[in-house]
Amino acid sequence: MRLMRAACSECGGPVRRKTIAQEFEKGGMKVRLTGLKAWVCGECGEVYFQPGGAGKVARAVNSLFALALAERQHKGTLTARLP
Repeated sequence: MRLMRAACSECGGPVRRKTIAQEFEKGGMKVRLTGLKAWVCGECGEVYFQPGGAGKVARAVNSLFALALAERQHKGTLTARLP
């Protein structure tokens, strides 16, 4: 992928492939995704996903929020690990 050779669009820093975790909050509920493959700027930390990847992450996060709400798991953080 070309992102590997491209500089960060925010600061111009080097972008490298990493496995990351991200936490999201909505209405007092928190969900956390781990095992995300992304390109991350070594200078400012800006995160980039493969084309279409951000949409997949958004769908996963929204599914976790729905699960947390349905299961009343809104008092803590619901975590999902991607393979």
